Amino acid sequence: MLVTAVIPAGGSGQRMGLAEPKQFVTLAGLPLLIHTLRAFDATPAIAAIVVAVPAAEIARTEKLLRQHGITKIHAVVAGGPTRQESVQRGLAAVPAETELVAVHDAARPLVTPALIEACIAAAEEHGAAIAAVPVKDTLKREASGQMIAATVDRAGLWQAQTPQVARRDLLVAAYATAERDHFVGTDEASLLEHHGCPVALVAGSETNLKITRPEDFTIAEALLMQTTPATSLRIGHGYDAHRLVEGRALILGGVTIPHRLGLLGHSDADVLTHALCDAILGALGAGDIGRHFPDSDPQYRGISSLILLEHVVGLMHDQGFGLANADVTVIAQQPKLAPHIATMRTNLAKACRVSEEAVNLKATTTEGMGFAGREEGIAAHAVVLLSRL
Repeated sequence: MLVTAVIPAGGSGQRMGLAEPKQFVTLAGLPLLIHTLRAFDATPAIAAIVVAVPAAEIARTEKLLRQHGITKIHAVVAGGPTRQESVQRGLAAVPAETELVAVHDAARPLVTPALIEACIAAAEEHGAAIAAVPVKDTLKREASGQMIAATVDRAGLWQAQTPQVARRDLLVAAYATAERDHFVGTDEASLLEHHGCPVALVAGSETNLKITRPEDFTIAEALLMQTTPATSLRIGHGYDAHRLVEGRALILGGVTIPHRLGLLGHSDADVLTHALCDAILGALGAGDIGRHFPDSDPQYRGISSLILLEHVVGLMHDQGFGLANADVTVIAQQPKLAPHIATMRTNLAKACRVSEEAVNLKATTTEGMGFAGREEGIAAHAVVLLSRL
């Protein structure tokens, strides 16, 4: 059956006291939303994905999806003021041929393709199914004044999670019934129950936690590090230096900077971007920039180094890795680079298909010492961490 995932990500982050919506907060080097979407993008049974975000965040979300290579996106829609309305808007945007809909909270970034597949299989058999875990803690019912009124028998009680998967026609009917009855549910299962549809339980996972409190970010990051084997991480270092000469443009990070001198080289001599290329190639064990783009080849004469970086990023993705983060330092006595740092960062992040938060860029001088201090040249160091996609 053709399955479309609907990912409600319409929260503002205000309840957690965050400066931005929590779905965009960085978790282990990537926006939380990207972790969630990668799991669905990697699930064979999922044919398409619809994401519902705040209307003001649609352009930002679309940019992130392109940068991180999420391939199954069908639509990014404006979410509503409640989760229920966000899912309903996402549901309205799924492809017409969709037979099953898998709804999953964006704030559950540790979901696995195996759990998604298990919920889909159960929904194919029963019409609707949700991930859930048996309640293991003793439950107390509160009286007034935060006093215990009674102990609740936990036998047969389950804690609902997502994904929650249902036949599209059942879910559409359940939402219509809820709208007619002015019923507000806490999840899709509650709407299906209200509509009279049976829902199967699928054993979920304690690690499929929902990020609802600030400390949940710490827990999720620790779990991600535990589940990421060392062989899935690669570190690379790159260094490059070019001579400053008259009659050449000074290009750094793809930005042409007004200066009386420019960098000498076969390409545009963008020393910053070259160092980043070498760092990525080093992490891949793929040699250096000279091996891939030799200065004896006329096709690279005067070429933008951002094009070379895009090629290197393609090699990285072909080997199954993505850029977790990069830290780049430019060493130059003159000119002042601070006014151009933001644009450079944007250019590098776009070429690397990551968010700008994953690229750090610094500039420093040598206080007049060495070739950089004498303004004979400019150098750059880059360090990268790659993670397996």
